[in-house]
Amino acid sequence: MSDFVCPLDYRYGRKEMKAIFSEGGRIRYQMQVEAALAQAHAALGGMPQADADEISRVAASGEVKIERIKEIEKSTNHDLMAMVRAMTERCVGDAGKYVHLGATSNDIVDTATALQIRDALLLVGEDVDALIDTLARLAERERDTIEIGRTHAQFAIPITYGFKIAGYIAEMLRHRERLREIMPRAAAGKMAGAVGTGAALGKNFREIQIEVMRNLGLTYEPAATQVVGRDRYTELVCLLANIGTSLERYATEVRNLQRSEISEVSEAFDRAHQVGSSTMAQKRNPIESENVCGLARVLRGFVMPTFENQVLWHERDLSNSSSERFTLPHVFVLVDQMLNKMDKVFRGLEVHRDRMLRNIESAHGLIMAEPVMMFMVSRGVGRQDAHEMVRQASMVAEDQGRQLLETLWEREDVRSLCPREELERVMDPASYTGASGEIVDAMVSAARNALEGDERCGPAG
Repeated sequence: MSDFVCPLDYRYGRKEMKAIFSEGGRIRYQMQVEAALAQAHAALGGMPQADADEISRVAASGEVKIERIKEIEKSTNHDLMAMVRAMTERCVGDAGKYVHLGATSNDIVDTATALQIRDALLLVGEDVDALIDTLARLAERERDTIEIGRTHAQFAIPITYGFKIAGYIAEMLRHRERLREIMPRAAAGKMAGAVGTGAALGKNFREIQIEVMRNLGLTYEPAATQVVGRDRYTELVCLLANIGTSLERYATEVRNLQRSEISEVSEAFDRAHQVGSSTMAQKRNPIESENVCGLARVLRGFVMPTFENQVLWHERDLSNSSSERFTLPHVFVLVDQMLNKMDKVFRGLEVHRDRMLRNIESAHGLIMAEPVMMFMVSRGVGRQDAHEMVRQASMVAEDQGRQLLETLWEREDVRSLCPREELERVMDPASYTGASGEIVDAMVSAARNALEGDERCGPAG
């Protein structure tokens, strides 16, 4: 039995993403920033190159142990300074005296956070690309699979299941573009000292900041306070919450279509071993989709504290620090988990075409009211008159549990327009899916063009 409290520790999250935001990962990123700072000083004549190389060696060596940092922190009550002292202890010769030269804590903390954001965004970009590929395959496979479109949770007119998925592709491609756009804004560090003026870094302050960020592959805050502007984090968390909400939309649709009375799709189920209920042995539940919906609610819960973290006193206070230890790691771990779960759902999704057809048949032709109206207009009936004729016939069909075709054909004003065989053709659901197929083709092509392009999702700018 473990003593973990947070479900991310024992139930949710992939090891690749959690490694970025782990305690050890955070310290490794911070030491990487300290090394980059030392190298920038050396490049501009601020310290001997040999000492900068020694600081870099210590940062990469694994010699600095978390246990030692925690031991020092007990007396300093300052986690970053504890790491600086632990690095200094491991440096050979005079190099230790140059560790953290001219920097303030948040030069290191915020720049390390930028590195975490960069690497985490790359993982999220890979997740998004994988989901887009899965959706494209599913849309292509179900391009011409007829089902009922629904509005207000009521039968509307025919669509194809591939058309529904094409809409998801379009949405995820927009998120892909947003991820590429946000990278340079969100993955921004700073090396500008206590209030952002760079005074402690001397006359070469601006060159040092540029050199550090060039070395690390980051952009930088051009007019910092003690911290990088938190509007960057707000934009980032809102984007991840936006992605999570899209995933919840898809998961909600799977859950609805898996309802027993609809039963048009269902999540994959291991019939040999999987258990749906501890008491109802017949159950097959959409557990992955339900999980995504629940996690989306938690993910969006981090949006408000992220907005509040923007509002700091003067050049900075500490009220954001404890909050951000929760917000950024959790939103990334959660959205990564959700993207992978939704990809799993769609890769294994069972599409019940026979049930889709039975549900169409259960509508007694009422879903074809619009094409009948449009046909009447093409035969010279006024649009409003045609609407009323079809509405009256629809009400009779619904009240009497009859086929719309029959109640229409009982009307002399309908029989005078065309032979019965022509009306039957008009009322064939397969004939009224509009440009569904062409839309699917276009979105599948757009997905493949994006995935086969030279640039991966994420590292724009």
